[in-house]
Order: sequence, then structure tokens, then C-alpha cells
Amino acid sequence: MKLRAVLADDHPFVLLGVRSALVAAGDIEVVGEASSASGLFDLLDSVNCDIVVTDLTMPEPRGDAEDGLRLVRRLRRDWPDLRVVVLTSIANVAILRAVMNTGVIAMLRKSESMDELARAVRGAGLGHAWLSPSIQQELAVGDLGIGSPLPRLTPRESEVIRKFVCGSTITEIARTLDRDVRTVSRQKRDAMAKLGVSNDAGLFAFVRAHGLI
Repeated sequence: MKLRAVLADDHPFVLLGVRSALVAAGDIEVVGEASSASGLFDLLDSVNCDIVVTDLTMPEPRGDAEDGLRLVRRLRRDWPDLRVVVLTSIANVAILRAVMNTGVIAMLRKSESMDELARAVRGAGLGHAWLSPSIQQELAVGDLGIGSPLPRLTPRESEVIRKFVCGSTITEIARTLDRDVRTVSRQKRDAMAKLGVSNDAGLFAFVRAHGLI
């Protein structure tokens, strides 16, 4: 079964490029498009989909400001099972981190290859977090500063994090390491707290940006 995606961007040529890239992937079906936040919300009330690929800044025709953080927060609140992929030109680290912490599953730059977008959407369909390399680097530098020391994890925390970012689930890690699932879950949670990240997307960003795998 194909992944069903809804697209949202106020630039027609961006929509055209995104739609073409996803359709060419073969396993993704575009079931709707919107050019504003309000249009996206209306569309989601009437169309069933698995993933939303959306810009952050889409001016409203009537002047209401419901884009940026307000947009992704409403998507996460009103459609909690929907996987949100953000495609943006924003470079502000504080905004990017705030957006990531809402629980979006993937975030990419508009300037990056559309092949990356197709991979991110396909991964989102499987529940895999994705951040483009440029955003990973910006978030890591913004959080720690160049040359700042990395937080120290215990050997067991490091082992759990390494296996998790390499694709193993918590249950699989527990089985491999012969530990209780609750123990592995707590070790992952404690490691994330030390690294200063609050969700899996942030964890992937930190680990990849600092070469910890």
C-alpha cells in the first residue's frame, strides 16, 4: 500500500517539485495540496493521509498568523497520529529546535535534493526520524558551541543509544543485551536528558552531528 501524503506550501513551483519527487518515488501517493495553514487544516478534515509535508511560513490570505510553530503545534495537537515532515528555508537555530521539539518526525531544507525528501517521507512512514545534515550541524553547533565538551554517558547508556540510532527498537535492544525493556528505556531516557534532547529526532541530530556512531 502506498503512503498517502498531503503537501502544503504557498509557492506553486515548490509544490510542483515536491509532488514530482514524491510521485517519482513510486510508493508515495499525493492525496491533497494546500497553499496556506488554514487550507491545510481544512484539507486534513476531509482527506485521509499518513504524512504531511509542509512549509513553516505560509502567509494567510485573510491575514491571520497561524504558521511557524503555531502550525506544527496544531498539527501535533489535532492530528496526533499524523507524521509531520517540515520542509523549510528557515536558518534560525532557536526556531528549528522549537519546531523539532513539537514532535515533527523529519525536517529538511528546501535547498536540498528532492531525493532526500523522498527518503525522509518513506522513513517517516516507518516511524524513522530524519534531519538533513545541514540542520543537524546547525542544531549541534547552536546547542553546544564549537569545541564544547560532550556530555559523558555511562557505557550502558552509550551502548543503548548506539544500537537505537542504528535502527534497533527498545525491545530488540533489551533482547540483545539481555536486559529488561524498562531498564533499556530508562537508560535511553537518561542519556537523552544528559545530551539535552527531548525526542528521537533531536537524538539522531546530536549523535550524527558529533560522530558518535
